Amino acid sequence: MTETLATQLTLTRNLAPPAANTPAAAGLLKILIAAQATGAKIQWAEVDEAAPKLKQPYWGLVAGSSTKLYDANAIVRYLYKVGSLPLSERLAAEQALEWEEKALSALPTEDMDAIFAFAESKANVLSAHAPATAVAAVLFGALYYSLSNAKGSVVSKYPVLQQWYAQQLENAAVSAALPLYAENVIKVLVREEPSVSNRSLNPDIEFKFDPSLIVLPEAGAKNVLITSALPYVNNVPHLGNVIGSTLSADVFARYSRVRGHNTLYICGTDEYGTATETKALADGVSCQDLCNMYHQLHKEIYEWFDLSFNYFGRTTTQKHTEIVQDIFLSCAKNGYVFAEPMAQLFCEQCSRFLADRFVEGICPLCGYDDARGDQCDKCGSLINAVDLIEPRCKLDGNRPIVRHSDQQFLDYEKLQAQCKEFVRKSSAKGKWSTNSVTITNNRFKEGMRPSCVTRDLKWGVPVPIAGYESKVFYVWFEACIGYPSITANYTDDWELWWKNPDNVELYQFMGKDNVLFHTTAFPSTQIATGDNWTFLHHIATCEYLNYETGKFSKSRGVGVFGNNARDTGVPPDVWRYFLLSNRPESSDSIFAWNDFVARNNGELLANVGNFCNRVIKFLDANTKYAGVLPSVDASRIAVGADTNDRRLIDDVNVLLARYIERMDAVQLKFGLRTAMEVSARGNQYLQDSKLDNTLFTENRAQCDTVLAVAANLIYLLSALFHPFMPATAASIARQLNAPERLLTDTFELELRAGHVIGQAEYLFSRIDEKKIDEWRAEYGGQPGETA
Repeated sequence: MTETLATQLTLTRNLAPPAANTPAAAGLLKILIAAQATGAKIQWAEVDEAAPKLKQPYWGLVAGSSTKLYDANAIVRYLYKVGSLPLSERLAAEQALEWEEKALSALPTEDMDAIFAFAESKANVLSAHAPATAVAAVLFGALYYSLSNAKGSVVSKYPVLQQWYAQQLENAAVSAALPLYAENVIKVLVREEPSVSNRSLNPDIEFKFDPSLIVLPEAGAKNVLITSALPYVNNVPHLGNVIGSTLSADVFARYSRVRGHNTLYICGTDEYGTATETKALADGVSCQDLCNMYHQLHKEIYEWFDLSFNYFGRTTTQKHTEIVQDIFLSCAKNGYVFAEPMAQLFCEQCSRFLADRFVEGICPLCGYDDARGDQCDKCGSLINAVDLIEPRCKLDGNRPIVRHSDQQFLDYEKLQAQCKEFVRKSSAKGKWSTNSVTITNNRFKEGMRPSCVTRDLKWGVPVPIAGYESKVFYVWFEACIGYPSITANYTDDWELWWKNPDNVELYQFMGKDNVLFHTTAFPSTQIATGDNWTFLHHIATCEYLNYETGKFSKSRGVGVFGNNARDTGVPPDVWRYFLLSNRPESSDSIFAWNDFVARNNGELLANVGNFCNRVIKFLDANTKYAGVLPSVDASRIAVGADTNDRRLIDDVNVLLARYIERMDAVQLKFGLRTAMEVSARGNQYLQDSKLDNTLFTENRAQCDTVLAVAANLIYLLSALFHPFMPATAASIARQLNAPERLLTDTFELELRAGHVIGQAEYLFSRIDEKKIDEWRAEYGGQPGETA
């Protein structure tokens, strides 16, 4: 029987209540057990000002005027009067206490297996000391946090330790000490490592996309075929090129997939034509070498922008040649092709016909002084090179003469009525933009005329008729055929996509200057073949993105091109967000560095980043939920409930319906804006609910509901943001320890109680505003600069 200490003892501390997984908490439990076992009368006091200023948390014991101890084990020794024990008992006790101090307590609390294995290896120490003795009090205090939080399956591997722990719990001193201990420490839960095994969610919500799998149309499914305008292979794409077609198409492809639609997204480089020839001549390389280099460059840039093509191909392939020639021969067989001599510009200095980009001059329609021989970049009109005012050879600047050359013409005039009927039906069903319909109808009003589809060039698809061995097809005749030919390089079953109008919807993305080629020229060619083609369902166009009130110019070093965006070190998702939030859907827009930085810091970081990080960190805290999603109070989210929780769910469902409506209509900028509204509504929900430590301690049930609803809203946001910021969406899913998810029609709580989330990560980083002037200086285009 331990002798009772009659002396009044005062226990002080130099810390706030410690977390349960700290040495300070273990020390407190040791002292409380010792006090209960020895009958010591202890009163709590504020910090002893005369105590030494130790760096580590400590407990101090003041007994009278002469005894002051500042180490838990020393206090236990004092209370049990270990120094007064018989020599053999004292030596045994000191050896055991020293083992705990120098070996056992040195092990990290989170490594339970190591702690238990080490304790089990000292079975003789455990069994040698009865409950509530000095050694038992110290060992129990050291092991309690790990033993009380370990799963039974873990502890059962150590039978001696398990039996010893059970015996200690039955001791009166231990039983009396534990409630006092619980009142004076902060509870800490053991954080499970997130894994598939400790997920608890709706399994039907998982979204999967494997780009290595060949996608073919499926019976009974919504089959969506998406193309973006094939980028010219003669230059590096700038931000305007990226947002104008490839990025916009990628957003819709990702949206279509996350909605569960069977989706194929095709693109590739447009490699034939005078643009390639003139660039190759200027660079002193062959056309094929130029194409190989720029095809790889484009591919790398689009990969960096995280574009999710099912296949990114090119037009310089054998399949492209075969399909182009076959389509032409079908048009000819059906009576829509004729031969006729054509007046063309010829440079006597170069001894060559000047087709398309080999000649420049003043546009006969708008007066623009740098129009090309096939199209004016300013007014967008298709023109004949011989109609240029003051034409000049692109290669040497000389004025060309007019000569005649036999060419093949596709008779668009004969196809106008059928093409017009196609546009009438498709524009209504596919909900074309007003601008696309206006541009197309203006062409019909002007009257579609026969167009020359061959050129006196070397670089292109050969014309498969006798007498035309030195000619190739006009690039805009064969470029749109690149969509099916690239698909043919993706799969031999390409016709299941391109000749399946009843089961496939075709969405095509491009800049406004390419509209007529996709709404009149290519559909007319399809009609002329007589085959059962998949026709354009919806056309998505962009106006122009300008740079700091000027124009992008590679030659003048003005503007941000694809490789420049990568070189800034700003993540692709931030670039994607800015370009899409500033997408020139109905009018031209401007890229400005100050706006770029402001959007990152004021919208992404302050809105989305703040909401996600606040919720996940609150759930992740070991002193609160240790990463385990709590239960929801069903009454708080019931339909008609007058609670913040129900109001949030109702508001989100309204916004979700709006998001789906806008994205279905390919109003991408407005879809992104709606997703940001959902995030902002989540932030407001946290404010209205007053989510903080007070709510956790004073109204746990409400706090549980707020966090469960908010975590599920974050999960919904991952689907809403997936089309726009795929890496951000993946990060959100990873932090929630959940698979990326499908986007459903309504907001449901897909993550369930008991689900273990992952670790918190920062979604975005602040951009220093000093970078604005630095980047502006590097990439040109001071504010106010004109093109």
